[in-house]
This record gives sequence, C-alpha cells and structure tokens, in this order.
Amino acid sequence: MSEVEGIGPHALPGLREKVERIIEEARRQGASASEVSVSMEQGLSTTVRQREVETVEFNRDQGFGITLYVGQSKGTASTTGSGDDAIRETVAAALAIARHASEDEFAGLADATLMARELPDLDLYHPWAVTPEQAIEQALSCEDAAFAFDQRIRNADGTTLNTHQGCRAYGNSNGFIGGYCSSRHSLSCVMIAESEGQMQRDYFYDVNRIGEALLDPQTIGRRAAERAVRRLGARPVPTCEVPVLFAPELATGLFGHFIAAISGGNLYRKASYLEDALGQTLFPEWLSLDERPHIPRALGSASYDGDGLATYAKPFVENGRLLSYVLSTYSGRKLGMPSTANAGGVHNLFVSHGEEDQAALIRRMGRGLLVTELMGQGLNLVTGDYSRGAGGYWVENGEIQFPVQEVTIAGNLRDMFRQIVAVGCDVETRGNVRTGSVLVERMMVAGK
Repeated sequence: MSEVEGIGPHALPGLREKVERIIEEARRQGASASEVSVSMEQGLSTTVRQREVETVEFNRDQGFGITLYVGQSKGTASTTGSGDDAIRETVAAALAIARHASEDEFAGLADATLMARELPDLDLYHPWAVTPEQAIEQALSCEDAAFAFDQRIRNADGTTLNTHQGCRAYGNSNGFIGGYCSSRHSLSCVMIAESEGQMQRDYFYDVNRIGEALLDPQTIGRRAAERAVRRLGARPVPTCEVPVLFAPELATGLFGHFIAAISGGNLYRKASYLEDALGQTLFPEWLSLDERPHIPRALGSASYDGDGLATYAKPFVENGRLLSYVLSTYSGRKLGMPSTANAGGVHNLFVSHGEEDQAALIRRMGRGLLVTELMGQGLNLVTGDYSRGAGGYWVENGEIQFPVQEVTIAGNLRDMFRQIVAVGCDVETRGNVRTGSVLVERMMVAGK
C-alpha cells in the first residue's frame, strides 16, 4: 500500500501542530500540566482459506489521547475527532475527571530537564505498495505451496497478509514534542495435516518493517506444511523430570515473563516474585540481558519512551546479576528510583547466546523434551510458579524420536532461569525479544 494523503513523514508537522494546539487549549482551560498523544494509521489485511478469498479489510484510524493534571490529580480522555469542538470537549472532559480524581503524590510529568532533546532517525517507515489483488495473489501462492508440499496436507486454517503504516506524535507541557512514522508487514500461514485419523495443525510466518524483505510466500507455505506434517503421530509421554529445550519463538516468552517481573508496575503493587531482587544473581554468570533501542528498522526500536525521555542502551542483567528494574517516571517515583526511560516497555531486548545451534543443543540435552508449542496462561507472577500445556518432540540419545502432545511442563521461573544450561545461536528476530533456543536443565513434564 503506497503512502496516501495524511499518512507519512509529510504528516508529522501537522501532528506536532495538533499536539501543541491541544496543550495550549488545556492550558487555557486551567490544566496545570498536560500530555497528548496523536496517532494516524492505515492498513490492509487479506486472508485466504482453501484457495478462496475469505476477507479483504482496509482500516484507517486516527486518535487523540489527552491526559491532564490539576496539581497531583490526573484525568484522561480520548477522541477520534480533530475539529476544534471535539478537542475543546475532550480537554474539558479530561479536566473534569482530573478535578474529581484523588490526588496522587507520584503523578505528573517527568522533569523538564530529562526530556529527550535529540531524536535519531531509526528508519522505521517503509510503506509497501501492495494492492489488494497482489496481496490476494501472494496469500494464494503461499497456501498453494503448502498444499503442494505433502499429500497429507488436507486443509488450511488461513493464510493472512497484513500491511500497516502509521504516524505518531507525543508532546507535553514540559516542552517535549516528538513524532515518528513506522511500518509493519507480515505474512502467516496455518495448515492442517491429516493421516490415519489424526489431524495436526501448525504454522509459519514472517514479519518485517520492509514488505519486500519478507520471506517469499512459497517458503512460508512450505515451512508451515512441513511443521504440520512433522506433528503427525504426536502422543503424550509418561510423567518425568527431564531437560527441556524451548524453541526460540517460545523462549522469547520466558524472557517476556522476566521483564514483567522486574517492571515497576508489578513491583510497586507487590505482584512480582522478584520484589527486592535488585543486585541478586538470577541467571548463570555467563548470561546477560540488555536493551538496544536504536537499531535501525528493528521491530522494537524507539527514540523516546512514553514519558518523552530519550531511550538508551543499557543492561538489565549482567553476568547473571540483576542490575536494573524496568521503570517509567511514575513507577520509578513509587519505588524511589529514577526512570529507566521504559514507559511503555522495553525496546529490543537481547539475550546473550553461545555458538551452538538447535541441533547441537538437542545433542547436548541427550534425553528430554523440545518444546515448540505452548498453551494456556499458567503463570503466577507473584510466586513465579509456571505451568503450561505443551507440545513438541521427544529426544533420546541426542536425536528427535517422535512428536509429543497433551503434556504439561511445570517449574518455578526463579529455578528455571538459574538452571539455563545454554542459549542457542538460532536467534529469533521477528519480535522485540532476541534469543535463541533455551535449554533448561530440569523441569517436570506431566503426561499420561
């Protein structure tokens, strides 16, 4: 989809002007401080199933989020209208909420001296000039390649091409106004294999800032089909305690749980098992976790956080030791610590890894479970207890023997992180967390 009127870098001056106008209106109506976010987005989504077009959807949206302060009281309102009347009414609504809200001594904008001053261009915007007809053609080509891969591929559960582009601006009454445009494109394929009365479903996908840089549709379709076929014959295994190897796309979730546990919101609410863990050794000494927010074109890159503070590279874990929590201005104040410029989350988390690929880690594991699918939400962040339905492959003598389904893996995150034996070089790049396969020394596998 090509750049259209109103969306693209040419729109940023107008968005910044709207932010300034709203901040001035808030000041005129009596707000003591204000912050405003504006977004404009458009996208195309096309899904085919069983060689038939199922959906073709366009979307185009804009929105204004307005947060106002009256002293230490806060009110928030939003609107999709950009006219003067809509803005005045939304500012008035936010102000009315603030005047009725309870005071919060920790509320308010970040200090003006901390606001970002230089905003590097991270090359995040690459609109894709793909028409609906071309999107349908790519999705059908992907599905055709999947069906052609193996005669046991009997059904399709949807092949979807998504393209998205948008612009955002944020500003506050402490003098910060920033904006950027970004794009995100993806192609996913879900296929179903059938043999001897058993059906198995699996998928493959790719995502990129640059649409033309996606894996070709035929490769995505074949990989989805291959994964589904490999699942045929899956069965449970007897309950046992064995090493568990998490595939990279699932290992990202493990470290996502860790980031949640060291995030200020959960810490000040006393809803994390890692409360007061700063300075403790939580991982093996060879493992580090660091944030790299300024990588050009990366999916998690950002030059400023949700409070207007400049993002910067930093370690959260170094040589296994927790060095920093993940803090916004508000959560930092609640905990008596400075912000880490992470309002809105972490940007490009990197996990240190070795030189072994997944096959080498399987050989090192010897006997155990390779996990390629997780189900359910069995995590208690207060205690760290972890229990998830899982599927994957059973390993004996360092080789995959057969697919596994209907088992549950369980442990405690504190123990699991300390028992990480290795992280593979097969690094997942399709998201905000970059890690390879993760081998955990021992977990409970509950089967038949």
